[in-house]
Amino acid sequence: MQDSVTDMARMAGKAPRVLAIANQKGGVGKTTTAVNLATALAAVRKKVLVVDIDSQGNATTGFGIPRSGDQASSYDLLTGDAVLSETVLTTAIPGLFVTPSTIHLAGAELELIDIPEREFRLNKALQGAVDEYDYVLIDCPPALGLLTLNAFCASDAVLVPLQCEYYALEGLSHLVRTIERVKHRFNPRLEIQGVVLTMYDKRNSLSDMVAADVREHFGDKVYETVIPRNVRVSEAPSHGLPVILYDMHCRGAQAYIHLAGEMLKRERRLTA
Repeated sequence: MQDSVTDMARMAGKAPRVLAIANQKGGVGKTTTAVNLATALAAVRKKVLVVDIDSQGNATTGFGIPRSGDQASSYDLLTGDAVLSETVLTTAIPGLFVTPSTIHLAGAELELIDIPEREFRLNKALQGAVDEYDYVLIDCPPALGLLTLNAFCASDAVLVPLQCEYYALEGLSHLVRTIERVKHRFNPRLEIQGVVLTMYDKRNSLSDMVAADVREHFGDKVYETVIPRNVRVSEAPSHGLPVILYDMHCRGAQAYIHLAGEMLKRERRLTA
């Protein structure tokens, strides 16, 4: 019933696109992609909500939002102690909003384990509550546990940031199998929206080899835009800013701006 309501809303043009940004491997630029892609989308007047379900809370602090135990968060959303509107915070970026993370998420998987339909807690919390947004980006933890499963069950598609290193390829095959299992058992609309190559170093031949292998296996699922290794991208979170605001002219910021443009073109094709 929930899926049919969602489908009708999409046909009427009222439901947002919900994208999980996920990779079970840490340090691949997942949160950096979530923060800067959301910023770039807001810059072209899309209304965007970032839902941070990673207990590390880097997407939260990446927008300059302190992690406060007093603020209703994604943890409260998952446990049913708050509705979405009670968790949403404004940012310094017009049109961009955040449901923050707290450290309590670290124990959320154990707390949810005995709850009926535990895989659909986030889906139920978002149903009908996000219709005012154009995009909802869910920043997932670096693991394929119950929190990420909740994100997959609530999403239309998964955006996969992939570091240009050999071991990242091994993890990608596992992630793809997980997405297929979730699609079969829980969420038939789930797809891979795209793969974003991150931390690309043109001086390193391995980056070219990994990029070529990924493009061979996934074809046009792989974005043309690649995110380079860039010191300004690494510096920006310490200032509580997306790199697009920290230094809009650096290579990393320009790459995320181009990625947002490419993503919007792809989204128009996917939702046509």
